[in-house]
Amino acid sequence: MEEKLNKRLKEEKGNYLHYCIDEVTLSNGHISTREMVTHPGAVAIIAYTANNEIILVKQYRYPVKETLYEIPAGKLESGEMPDASAKRELEEETGFVAKRWEKVSSFYTAPGFSNEKMHLFMATDLIEKTAHPDPDEIIVYEKFTLEKAIKMIETGEIKDSKTMFALMWLEKRMTIKY
Repeated sequence: MEEKLNKRLKEEKGNYLHYCIDEVTLSNGHISTREMVTHPGAVAIIAYTANNEIILVKQYRYPVKETLYEIPAGKLESGEMPDASAKRELEEETGFVAKRWEKVSSFYTAPGFSNEKMHLFMATDLIEKTAHPDPDEIIVYEKFTLEKAIKMIETGEIKDSKTMFALMWLEKRMTIKY
């Protein structure tokens, strides 16, 4: 069930996203087109405090024209490893650094049209420092109990899929007896 690239029909390059339309041959011989956004990859962080709280960031997301609650996250810089990116993003967006890190999972965010691969980490033993978001980001963070954050998913206050996945993973982890 593979598809073979015949030729690139169109390509547009942005600062870090690229859009292309490819002509492909399907495994059944049919010729079709595929539209794709290529992405450098990203990280997301479940930041869990000693007081059993989750740190969520709140920021305006232009594509959906809404202010969203999300776990801290960001794109990989060129040549950057996911664990280094997670540490950088957590500190930039929240001002927190973590003594303990755990890799949770890696997943594709929207495989129907993008190759973005997100790496999810859990950060604990947090130390608060000063946030320093990028100049083009206006971000504030808030702390929530896991129970409150799950309720925010149920009420539609949290709409971001990576955040929903991360919080539900954490809820399940907290209820399983090891």
